[in-house]
Amino acid sequence: MSLIDQIDKTKVPQHIAIIMDGNGRWAKQQGENRIYGHYEGVNSVRDVVEGAGQSGVKFITLYAFSTENWNRPKEEVDALMELLVSTISMETEKLHKKNVRLQAIGNLNSLPPACLAELNESIDLTSKNTGLTLVLALSYSSKWEIINAIKQIAVDVKNGKIESEDISEENIDHYLCTKDIPDPELMIRTSGEHRISNFLLWQLAYAEFYFTETLWPDFRKEDLFTAILNYQNRERRFGKTSEQLTQPSE
Repeated sequence: MSLIDQIDKTKVPQHIAIIMDGNGRWAKQQGENRIYGHYEGVNSVRDVVEGAGQSGVKFITLYAFSTENWNRPKEEVDALMELLVSTISMETEKLHKKNVRLQAIGNLNSLPPACLAELNESIDLTSKNTGLTLVLALSYSSKWEIINAIKQIAVDVKNGKIESEDISEENIDHYLCTKDIPDPELMIRTSGEHRISNFLLWQLAYAEFYFTETLWPDFRKEDLFTAILNYQNRERRFGKTSEQLTQPSE
């Protein structure tokens, strides 16, 4: 039986977040520069997005470029921005035909104008699609997101739109980049690193974490299916005990 046939389609995580790590190390193993690894990683994105759609996942968020990544060597940053523009340009029509909706989160105004224009065009083209939603986290960091949300809340309190005592988990959600996106149930990180690197800190509060030694350019849909199967074998308690979960509801 194939891996995808083993997946219980009634228990597939609605939203999977992925930290695509290991491009540079993979390239070094091939005797190439880091940029080569990023280009090869695009093949993994294509395959994983296809696999997510096949397995019934509704949202997949890819950590494509963090605010900290701006501190990398200029040559690598410039190459990544060029790769982003060319990839979006080449892939948008394919995503559109597959009914995939593209969205983006992060400090998008910090992107180069050509990159932002290409991104917005693709988002507009796919906005009415009803299949898988592919979310790109670009120039994103969770600390930036939370600070930005606090600033907006402070302004709304000052202007009398909300009362400070009414601030709750639900209305904080409304001020985040992901306000229209359900929280991830599963977070995957490739390359063997066991950290979340300033990624969706608020949203991952109750997510299951899956770490794999596989470097991102080697990660394929079968690896995604393995992660989903691992997720389906876990007990999600949300602070309750196992006994509470098994008690029949009245």
